[in-house]
Amino acid sequence: MSENIRLRELKVKANRLPLTPGVYIMKDKNGTIIYIGKAKSLKNRVTQYFGAGSGHTEKVRKMVSLVDDFEYVLCDSEFEALILENSLIKQNQPKYNILLKDDKGYHYIKITNDKWRKITTSMQLDDKCAEYIGPYYSSAVVKDTVSQVRKIFKLPDCNRSFDKYSKPCLNYHIGLCDAPCRANISVEQYNESVNSAIAFIKHGGGENMIKLLQGEMETAAEKLDFEYAAKLRDRINAIKKLDDSQKVVMCSYNNQDVFAVALLENTACVAVLVFRNGKLTDKKHFIIDTFTDKNDLYSQFIERYYDTGDIPPRVVCDSDFEGRNLLEKWLCEKAGKRVEIILPQRGEQKNLVNMCRNNAADNLSQKTEIQGREMTALNELARLLGLQNVPRIIESYDISNTAGDENVAGMVVFRDGKPYKPHYRMFKIKGFTGQDDYRSMAEVLDRRFTEYENGENEGFATLPDLILLDGGKGQISAVEPILKKHNINVALFGMVKDSKHRTRAIATGGGDISIKANESAYRLVTAIQDEVHRFAIGYHKKRRSKKMLSSELLSIDGIGEAKAKALLKHFKTMKAIKAATPEELTVVSGINRALAEKIYNEFNS
Repeated sequence: MSENIRLRELKVKANRLPLTPGVYIMKDKNGTIIYIGKAKSLKNRVTQYFGAGSGHTEKVRKMVSLVDDFEYVLCDSEFEALILENSLIKQNQPKYNILLKDDKGYHYIKITNDKWRKITTSMQLDDKCAEYIGPYYSSAVVKDTVSQVRKIFKLPDCNRSFDKYSKPCLNYHIGLCDAPCRANISVEQYNESVNSAIAFIKHGGGENMIKLLQGEMETAAEKLDFEYAAKLRDRINAIKKLDDSQKVVMCSYNNQDVFAVALLENTACVAVLVFRNGKLTDKKHFIIDTFTDKNDLYSQFIERYYDTGDIPPRVVCDSDFEGRNLLEKWLCEKAGKRVEIILPQRGEQKNLVNMCRNNAADNLSQKTEIQGREMTALNELARLLGLQNVPRIIESYDISNTAGDENVAGMVVFRDGKPYKPHYRMFKIKGFTGQDDYRSMAEVLDRRFTEYENGENEGFATLPDLILLDGGKGQISAVEPILKKHNINVALFGMVKDSKHRTRAIATGGGDISIKANESAYRLVTAIQDEVHRFAIGYHKKRRSKKMLSSELLSIDGIGEAKAKALLKHFKTMKAIKAATPEELTVVSGINRALAEKIYNEFNS
């Protein structure tokens, strides 16, 4: 059966579906389930897959090409469909659903039971004689905790034997280890430090541990054991220093998770900042290249993320998404308590979202050649403008003239957030004389897309993901008919400046979008606007300068425009023409001996 016939049959079947909530199950020719989804209206949702497909991502097209049949289950409500979808995904693990495989397992802090006890990390309870603290969901929490107690209590992180003398490592020389390897301390003193470290872990560190150590320090001072008191003092200072460093990543809410997404074509990175007791306790990121619907990305990801995990009372997200209220209800029922999904707009929480988004962009950038800063800016810009995809190629245009004289335009190209100068282009307005920025912009875009259709100029061979015009609603209105004329489907916006010629907003056909509150996007758009203005005005000045130079030649009797252009083309500059001898001037086509002497005498009399 051909693919077109199969798709037509599937569409006919989908059109028979009811307009009620339910779950649909896509299967390949072997009967294997490859995708499971939920829908408020089964008919509307499923028929979208088997339509023209022009709006589908590559992932969706690939998935649809494998669908041989589908089944469905009717539900009484959209919420019931959400519950059933989640259950079926867990059971079947479909290839094209977002699957967060738990490759970490549980993590423990292990304390060995040998003569010189050691504190390490472990994923298994494989030593019956050892003591274990845990389990913990996060490997980062376990590693950070072990690293902290080793520094505070000056415990070794090596595998040396401490029953014989050996040369100490760097940690001893920088004050991070008491060096039992060189017999600096006894077994009793060493294990006292280990016991204090275990107490630190179990008491949660911080203020509780400081109070405990301060009491011990005062007792030691009263007993005149000043050496031990000084050791306790150093531990207290180390804990305080650690707490001070953690204040940078503290928040006013005790328990919350912060989510942010960075997208690049069909790949997403979701970053998660985990706050417990007001402190950042864990940072995670997940690279996802299996999602088929960006609208469902957040909803599906958070469902999978909290399927077995600890659900805090606050879930903070960097943007709104389809099914948010439904997901919030599901979280409340699963947690057995009130859970809110927050979309912060300002203040501390907005800063945390930005921090999380930067982490997502940075981790996604490691899969590409795009740097984290540019990735963040492009994602912010796409979100602000409502673009389906991150605009990797951006073209920008500006007009420059002096009261209509030497009317020109500049086109600059930014690739992955950076200028791509090989594809910069300059245009001289040819369709009319005088000053009319709207007509000029329309002519330039018309010529640009005509070149695209001709396919002969490499610089015009690729369509951009976004066009930014230097100007507002008027420029957009002038160019929109040009895009329709050439059947070009590219996002079109303007860049609006304030009275001080600084970027103020993004212009649309219906109004302005403020971007100043979004630092990364604002910085990128400002850089684009400044660059296209510099390029256009530079070309305009060059043409004016050339015209002024050629006017000196035109004032000489016998020199017309053709001969002036020929002289400038040969000698490049007026300085070279003025320094040329009559013999050198006659080399130029159209310049005879008499005219050459006239030019020489004009500049050398």
